[in-house]
Amino acid sequence: MSDTIAAISTAFGEAAVALLRVSGAAACDVAEALWRGRRKVGELSARHAEFGAIFDGEKKLDDVLLTVFRAPASYTGEDVVEIACHGGVLVSRQILAALLRNGARAAGPGEFTQRAYLNGKLDLTQCEAVMDVISAQTELALRAATEQLEGRLGDRIRALRQQVLETLAHVEAFIDFPDEDIDPDTDALLRGRIANVLADVEALLATAGQGRVLREGLRTVIFGAPNVGKSSLLNLLLGHERAIVSPRPGTTRDVIEETINIRGIPIRLVDTAGIRDTDDEIEVAGIERTHRAIERADLRLHLVDSHLPPLDQMSGQALECFTDAPPKSELLVLNKHDLGEHPGWANVNGVRLSCLTGKGEDALADAIVAVATGGAARTDWSLAINSRHAACLEKARDFLQAAMRAFDDALSAEFIAEELRDAMNAIGDIVGRMDSEELLDVIFSSFCIGK
Repeated sequence: MSDTIAAISTAFGEAAVALLRVSGAAACDVAEALWRGRRKVGELSARHAEFGAIFDGEKKLDDVLLTVFRAPASYTGEDVVEIACHGGVLVSRQILAALLRNGARAAGPGEFTQRAYLNGKLDLTQCEAVMDVISAQTELALRAATEQLEGRLGDRIRALRQQVLETLAHVEAFIDFPDEDIDPDTDALLRGRIANVLADVEALLATAGQGRVLREGLRTVIFGAPNVGKSSLLNLLLGHERAIVSPRPGTTRDVIEETINIRGIPIRLVDTAGIRDTDDEIEVAGIERTHRAIERADLRLHLVDSHLPPLDQMSGQALECFTDAPPKSELLVLNKHDLGEHPGWANVNGVRLSCLTGKGEDALADAIVAVATGGAARTDWSLAINSRHAACLEKARDFLQAAMRAFDDALSAEFIAEELRDAMNAIGDIVGRMDSEELLDVIFSSFCIGK
């Protein structure tokens, strides 16, 4: 934290402009060693770009715009200097090398954001949202990441932790000051408080699947017998020809994966080899990959030819399943509906589709979104947690449930307090804010101790 760090902040490659960032107590001094302008770097107005040049000794490297952000009103909370130069690979590297020779060191991965966290500019959920914003593939994913970056999830977590803290403060006060005039809450009221927190924890945990879909995409596998139109469906959803379409069985022999956007949700669409008995070694290998893809899928699109009889393409057990209610992780897609539907499909639940005409594409999109959202008409994606948040919340849930059991078993207040403290710390780990002195502050401010 005492070092001054520097890095190229724009992506590698040729562009109109490249941006270098320097952060630390000596940021202005490091930049001053290279700067040639009307005023010294330390004299520049904060947040106002200044035109000048960067020199390495007597060698001019480039004309640049230089901007100073003074602590604590900067991204990292430290003095920050940003240098905008021409976007060539060589010139940006030369300026970085000169910065490193004049007192800065190369920043590690994520170190600017790490300093923002350590200096209290961002909590951990906001730090994670920085990468979510960068990697977002759809508008919905970007909006969710932006709201998390603005602190919406962090605010929810802090409010949750505060509820546990206040309950713990009351229990601790009763334990530590038994001679004072503190009227303990009844067991029923304390249990009610813990139950409310548990309900909030469960509600957040329920968003974990949505968060994974937004960040990684819904892995959706298209499978079925040969010549039912799997590659045609992939091309239809992509909007261009990605896979070869042929009436010859066994044309697709490998797994093809593409990411598409359906109603703002990223879908990782996987086309697979047709499943059939064959002696072709290459096709057998492709079919084995198909089975592995099906096992890993979040959603399986079972494609069939609706013009042909069902039992030619599906087992009686599978057909019976879709006649009743299809599995939540599988959709039956009855393709080639433009050729007419065989009577055997009359009572089968599925999406009717024609890859040739595109009829039924909207219905398929609606069905895919319903799986991704769990069938919810409106979902608050801005609070979709990631796997780390889920792990912390699961620990907190376990501790809160243990506190409830302590009430049921009539254990002493010390046992209840210990479980509540562990739950509070687990929740606090999500935003990265844990301070044992907070507990004492709440105790003395909420209860008039020693009056």
